[in-house]
Amino acid sequence: MNTYKMGLQSFFALVEALEQIPAIGKKSAQKIALSLSVENKFLGLKVAHTLEEAARNVRVCERCLGLSEAEICEICLDCERENGELCIVAHQRDIFILESMGEFRGRYFVLDSKAQVQDIDFSLLARRIESESITEVIFALSPTLANEAIMLFVEDTLQNSNLRFTKIAQGVPTGIGLDSVDQLSLSRALSARVKI
Repeated sequence: MNTYKMGLQSFFALVEALEQIPAIGKKSAQKIALSLSVENKFLGLKVAHTLEEAARNVRVCERCLGLSEAEICEICLDCERENGELCIVAHQRDIFILESMGEFRGRYFVLDSKAQVQDIDFSLLARRIESESITEVIFALSPTLANEAIMLFVEDTLQNSNLRFTKIAQGVPTGIGLDSVDQLSLSRALSARVKI
């Protein structure tokens, strides 16, 4: 295999690069590399070009820390989204998920997914709350002890009389049996039960 690998250095370099992407294992990396470099060379060149363009142009928005191709993203610039709601999410990709639903019409603030409480830029967050007349901070974070601590700390740090703090509801997902639900979600679903 080593002599075979030596004769295909660029192919195996591509496989190794693809393996660095989260959620792509060795077999998937080999399949993708084979598809892009042999089976569909046009797609491979298109992916290479769009990847280069994205790496060159995509950056972090200076206001919300979401993704943008300019200093300030389109959501932060949209005057129609000045409704007093600021949704705090853990990752930039969470904005894509919420935006795909089309229900939230406020603005966002992204925490670094690996951020500790001391790493959060509270001055940027506080300036946004004041300058944009935010009245409600919505936490759209997964229910973990670390995220609960972050929510409590943010609420305690930014508390003022005009600011309301909420978080997305959690519970039992539709179509899932109780045996597939973690205890924390089940406990919250039971304690936050509503009248039928």
